[in-house]
Amino acid sequence: MSMLPRSDRPDVRRRRFGSIPVRVLVPNVITLLALCAGLSAIRMSIEGRNELALGAIVFAAILDGIDGRVARMIKGQSRFGAELDSLADFVNFGVTPALILYFWQLHEFNNVGWIAAIIFAISSCLRLARFNTQIDEPSDLPFAANYFTGVPAPLGALCVLLPMYLVLIGLPQLPPTITLLFTLTMAFLMVSRLPVYSGKKLGARVSPEAAVPLVIFVVLFIAVLISYPWYVLSVGSVIYLAALPFSWAAYRRQERTFRAQQAGQGGASANVPETVFTPPSDSESADRPTRLN
Repeated sequence: MSMLPRSDRPDVRRRRFGSIPVRVLVPNVITLLALCAGLSAIRMSIEGRNELALGAIVFAAILDGIDGRVARMIKGQSRFGAELDSLADFVNFGVTPALILYFWQLHEFNNVGWIAAIIFAISSCLRLARFNTQIDEPSDLPFAANYFTGVPAPLGALCVLLPMYLVLIGLPQLPPTITLLFTLTMAFLMVSRLPVYSGKKLGARVSPEAAVPLVIFVVLFIAVLISYPWYVLSVGSVIYLAALPFSWAAYRRQERTFRAQQAGQGGASANVPETVFTPPSDSESADRPTRLN
């Protein structure tokens, strides 16, 4: 077996076993807290405490949304953190929602319900893997960074639990068949090539005049979410799913406009790929990308 020269080994050892800055640990601790919430949701679901299980999933999604931002804010990005974040997302937004739905209603179908749960979990895994492999892939479409390819894993997990939200707000429980078909539909939306608006531009720049109203809106939203969580999640899930066709239409419209402009400039549009590819923005190319996966 070939060995590195002895003179090179100490340098490698220092890189592997050297001290780690605290700023690198902070975002990873947030990711681990999200993982703890996701795993705890499984236990709560087994014990029949569905409200706490759903609350834990929401808490994990909130933590998942801030760990990358915290990492960039304190310059704590790391390759380890990016890999840990992806693994935690698979557990929190793939395995956990699938098990919650199975324990809640899909178990009535026995093996068929279990297969549906597995399909959802695997779809989440594939969605995350595709996101990770596309981070460094460029796109010839300048607007593509504003879209995800398929429904992100965290939002897919929050939306697939919609049948449970409806029960918690007092509506009749949907038939198990509807829940099963809805689970498979969400799995398909995650692995599809559907362009989904990412909303990254919304928080890019805020004018001074809009700063105060925005803060007030965020505070009010948090207050309503805490006071009426299931209503907010139900309405939010329905609105998000209803907006998907509009997202697809907007992408296609921008694509046609771009191709027409390229054709008018000398046929450069011939080099534009036909596939609907949604790469991450420049900020997502860092070691710890902005995740909705």
